[in-house]
Amino acid sequence: MARFGYTLMTEQSGPRELVRYAVAAEELGYDFEVSSDHFSPWLTSQGHAPNAWVTLGAVAQATSKVELMTYVTCPTMRYHPALVAQQSATLQILSEGRFILGLGSGENLNEHVIGEGWPSVAVRQDMLQEAIEIIRELHTGELTTWEGEYFRVDSARIWDVPETPVPIGVAVSGDRSIERLAPLADHLVAVEPDADLITGWNETHGPGSRKIGQIPISWDPDEKTAIARAHDQFRWFAGGWSVNADLPTPAGFAGASAFVRPEDVAESMPCGPDLDKIAEAVQEYVEAGFTDVAIVQVGDEAQARFLAEAAGPLLERLRAL
Repeated sequence: MARFGYTLMTEQSGPRELVRYAVAAEELGYDFEVSSDHFSPWLTSQGHAPNAWVTLGAVAQATSKVELMTYVTCPTMRYHPALVAQQSATLQILSEGRFILGLGSGENLNEHVIGEGWPSVAVRQDMLQEAIEIIRELHTGELTTWEGEYFRVDSARIWDVPETPVPIGVAVSGDRSIERLAPLADHLVAVEPDADLITGWNETHGPGSRKIGQIPISWDPDEKTAIARAHDQFRWFAGGWSVNADLPTPAGFAGASAFVRPEDVAESMPCGPDLDKIAEAVQEYVEAGFTDVAIVQVGDEAQARFLAEAAGPLLERLRAL
């Protein structure tokens, strides 16, 4: 049976609000909660970017059953992989074994802030592969020294190692990334209902792993309001991964999405009050082979009402898929 999750969208909500939403989603029965990890929002109209790790630490203490996950953290630039290894081990202890470490090669939007430039796709994949190897090594709790092509670790040890090992999910986008990263990871992360991606992963990784997807929606009792909100805050979504990974600032995303129309956004995600329409969009992920799908409700201003009025009935429809 598929699992269904709720997204803590750090780009559109403050930290205290995110903790409240996390508690509400757990009470409604959602199986897991994923958190984005951004230094900047995609567009200034979103208006937030609290630290994901601090927020997840608070969520771990405010909840008791729901699984938690980064969706996703880049462990190569803004964070050194040794730091990610320590953070994830600590969060696994705080959550009592409920955490999955979701990793990816990152976006320029978040990683350029350290002033080290933005590598090519091939280099970013190389860096991610090496970072995962370092994290795995440090999660053993053994003293680790590493001299790699991109990273150095000098006599480091994770002193607080969780009893439950930290599972690693990795974001992949095609055969090449699957071939390189699947052997290092426990679970797949992807944002499109691509059945070929699932097939390729299963052939490389083998059975038993989770395939964790995510879908944006803009629920509102009024369809026009839902579309307007999605266009205002989520029109960057229409750019696709190849564009979104390389733009450095919210101003860049505003420029790149200047000609995206409200109707374009409405075609790219379910907008409005129709929960059956939303469930049909999620069904595409289930049919493609995803085991887990997280919902992204667009807009902080809509979040409390969504959780109070729609999130529960939507979950019932999703359970019936």
